[in-house]
Amino acid sequence: MPYIPNTDNDRRLMLEKIGVKSFDELLIPVPQNVRLNKLLDLPAPLSEMDLLREMEIISRKNKSELAIFAGGGVYDHFIPSAVGTILSRPEFVTAYTPYQAEVAQGTLQAIYEFQTHICRLTGMDIANASMYDGASAAAEAVHLAINHTKRNRILISETINPLFRDVIKTYLSGLKIEIVIVPSRDGLTDYDRLKELIGDSIAGVVLSQPNFFGLIENVEVVAEMIHRVGGLMITAVDPISAALLKSPAECGADIAIGEGQPLGIPLNFGGPLLGFFAAKRELMRLLPGRIVARTVDEAGNPGFVLTLQTREQHIRREKATSNICTNQALCATTATVYLSLLGKVGLKRVALLSMEKTHKAVSAISMIVGYKPYFAGNYIREIAIKTPVPAKNIIENCINKHEVLPGIDLGRFYPNMKDGLLMAVTEKRTDEEINMLVKSLKDF
Repeated sequence: MPYIPNTDNDRRLMLEKIGVKSFDELLIPVPQNVRLNKLLDLPAPLSEMDLLREMEIISRKNKSELAIFAGGGVYDHFIPSAVGTILSRPEFVTAYTPYQAEVAQGTLQAIYEFQTHICRLTGMDIANASMYDGASAAAEAVHLAINHTKRNRILISETINPLFRDVIKTYLSGLKIEIVIVPSRDGLTDYDRLKELIGDSIAGVVLSQPNFFGLIENVEVVAEMIHRVGGLMITAVDPISAALLKSPAECGADIAIGEGQPLGIPLNFGGPLLGFFAAKRELMRLLPGRIVARTVDEAGNPGFVLTLQTREQHIRREKATSNICTNQALCATTATVYLSLLGKVGLKRVALLSMEKTHKAVSAISMIVGYKPYFAGNYIREIAIKTPVPAKNIIENCINKHEVLPGIDLGRFYPNMKDGLLMAVTEKRTDEEINMLVKSLKDF
C-alpha cells in the first residue's frame, strides 16, 4: 500500500503553478450544500508499518472461503492455472496493457484472436477490441441502434440485468431518447405487451439470453417482431450458456453484447470486468471503440493494425460513433487464453457440467418445505428460487453460520420479489458444497 505524501511546500508550488492562492479557492465552483463542512471522525495517524498491520487485520473480515452460489452477471467458474501463467509473460503484462491496444504486435494479435473467438461464439460477422464491461457494451449497442435507425425510442425488457438497465439510462440521459421498459410475465418478457409497443418509432429491442432470472427467452420471435418495423435486435449474451444455445446470429440478432468475466477472469471483489460487442457486417462502421485487423506490410509480411477507430482521438469529434475510447486489453487477452485452452468442446463441457449441477441443486432444494423455483421454464446454470422468508435474511444466515453464499437477493432489484433468491451453480461447485447449500437453506 505505497503512497507519496505531499509537503506543505509541494502543495504551495502546485497551487502557484495553476494560479490560485489556496486549496479553498479550487473549491469555489462546488456548492456549499454538497461540501464536507467538518473533518471526518478518523483515528489518529499511524506509521506505515502500523497502518499495514491494521489493514491486514481488517482484510481478514472478508469472507474469502465461501462456497459461492451467487451470479447475476459475475460467476465463480474454474480458471485453469495455465491462464495465469501465460498472462504473466512480459509480452502481455505491461503498465499499458489493461486499457490500450497499440503497444505491440503481440497485443494486437491477441486482441485479433479475441475478436475471432467472440465472432465464433455469437455467430456475428465482426467484433470490436472489447469494452469496459457488459453494461457499457449494452449502452453502446442502444446508442448504435439509435444512430443507425435515426429513431428516438428503445424497448428494454424488464428481464435483462437491472444494472445494464441503469447504465443504459445513464448513457442516454443527455439525449432526447425515450426508454420504454417491457414488463415481464412469469419470469419471461411479456411478448404480447412487446408486440403492442413495437412500432415505426422504435430503434431496437434489448433482450437477454438467458435472462436475469436464468430463463431462456424466445429471441427469434422478438427479432421477427422488431425487424418487421425496421428496428434492430440487441441480445445480451451469457458466454458460457452460449456454448449450448443457438447463437444470437441464428436467432436473428443484429448486435450481440455481453459480460466476458466468466471467461477466465477472477471475481476480484467485482472487477475489472470485460465487455464484448459483436454485430452484423452492415453495422461495422458504427461500432464503438476500435477494431484490430490483419494485414501485410510492404514486404508482404503479415501484421496486425488498429482499423476503423471510430473514436474522437482518431477522427473528427462530430463523426465519432461514441465517446468511449478504450478497451480492456488485458481482460480480453485473458478471455482469449481461456477460450483457446478450452476450445469449443471444453467450453461446452463447462456449460453442461454447470447445467447438470444446477438441476441437481434445484431438485434437492425443491424438497425443502417453502422452497421452489420462482418461475417455470428452461434454465442452464442460474435460476430464481422462491423462499419462505425474505431472501436477504436467508443469505445473512447462510454466510454467518455455514460459510455459504446461497445467491443474490432479488428484492434488491425487484421490490415485489423480496422472497426471491437468484442462485447460480457452476462446474466448480462440488457435491459436498451443494449439500452444504441445501443444509444451510434448511437451517432457517
